Amino acid sequence: MLAAVARLVQLYEQLTPQHLDSLHLCYAAQAHFKDPFNDVRGVASIRQVFAHMFDTLDAPRFAVTEQLVQGQQAFLAWEFHFRLRRWRAGQPQCIRGGSLLRFDAQGLVQEHRDYWDTAEELYEKLPVLGVLMRALRRAGAAPQAQS
Repeated sequence: MLAAVARLVQLYEQLTPQHLDSLHLCYAAQAHFKDPFNDVRGVASIRQVFAHMFDTLDAPRFAVTEQLVQGQQAFLAWEFHFRLRRWRAGQPQCIRGGSLLRFDAQGLVQEHRDYWDTAEELYEKLPVLGVLMRALRRAGAAPQAQS
C-alpha cells in the first residue's frame, strides 16, 4: 500500500492541467471524491473538479506534509497553495487540510474524502462574511484559562 500512497502523493505534488489525464492511474473507475464543495463519483467527474480548480485559480499546488498508512487506508495532511484571480488577486493563499483515502485491492483510490475548515481557511478571509465568521468563532470558543 505504501507504493500506492507514494504514487498518489507524487501525482498531487506535481499536478498540472497536463497531468489530469493520469488520474485513472491512481483512482478506481467509480471512485468517490468528496470535499466541502464537491461530491462526485467516477474518474471523469474527479478530473472535472481539478480542471475547475486550474480554470479558476492561479498557481494551485499541493504539498503533502504528513502521511499515515494503515492497511488499505491512508490519511494525508496537506497544504493547498494558490492565488485568487479576482479578490486579493496575486496574494498567496494557503488552506491546510487532510484527506482520508481508502484503496481497493489493486491499490487504486476508491474513496477520497477531504477535510478542511471552510470557515477558518476561506470564509474568515472574505471581507463581509469574514467579520461574521470570526465573531461566530469567538462566541463559540471556550474561555481562556487565566495564568
